Amino acid sequence: MWYDSPQVMKQKALLLVSLAAAVLAAFLARAWLDARNREVEAMKERIRRSQSVVRVVGLARALPAGTTVRLDDLRDMPVLAGLATSDHVPVDDLLHVVGRRLVHTADAGAPLLWSYLDGGRDAVRGLADDVRSGLRAVSIPVSGAAAVSGLVRPNDHVDVLGSFVLPGTGGAEGGESLVTMTVLQNATVLATGSETARSAARTGGSGGYSTVTLLATPREAEVLVFAQQMRGKLFLTLRNPADVHYETDLPRVDFSKIEAELSSLNEYRQKTLRRPGATRGQ
Repeated sequence: MWYDSPQVMKQKALLLVSLAAAVLAAFLARAWLDARNREVEAMKERIRRSQSVVRVVGLARALPAGTTVRLDDLRDMPVLAGLATSDHVPVDDLLHVVGRRLVHTADAGAPLLWSYLDGGRDAVRGLADDVRSGLRAVSIPVSGAAAVSGLVRPNDHVDVLGSFVLPGTGGAEGGESLVTMTVLQNATVLATGSETARSAARTGGSGGYSTVTLLATPREAEVLVFAQQMRGKLFLTLRNPADVHYETDLPRVDFSKIEAELSSLNEYRQKTLRRPGATRGQ
């Protein structure tokens, strides 16, 4: 049997190591080239974007702070896409700035910025932007004492109660009966009158209102609309924002129930109030 000499085996080993090093070098070179190509393509894309333009709202004349913006004060102007920011007013929003008051002096020929306008970009958003997908905004007529002395504000959480005159429930004669029931629990208040949380933050709150707009599911919205058509009145009770408790078996209340359970209701309330940290009522 023929064997390679030690010298030949050493040469073969060196050859294998050289080949492995060459393969590794080729792999690393290819990875480096790929990375460089990606950098070049990204740079080319940035250049292309910086050379393209977007249309924004510009000033046709200089306007001092406090001016109410009119349509003829504005013009369409191009801005390099790479220089445009979220503070620029897109030309599609031109009509949203007409009638707004400037809080910052604007120079002729300069782009109009949202931060130059009273209320900024948020003033463009309507109530629909606050309605989460799958839910609805529905208004109910409550004010004064029915709205906790008018202290209910946007973002508060409330329960909706209704006192209704129901036909055919007044006993053997089939007369009418007054019944109170909880219609909706833990509903978020979107607006009081025309005041939303955003507008209240800007103005500090406008005071009185005659309607409250709630966030509800489509089925809850149907119940609230139907409840408004019944003979009676709707009321709100105000919740602590951390209280998400849901009563599963709230009864209807009429005179006979009050007469029969008034004593036990008061006893339960006193026991509940004496418990540390208790927040739930019957």
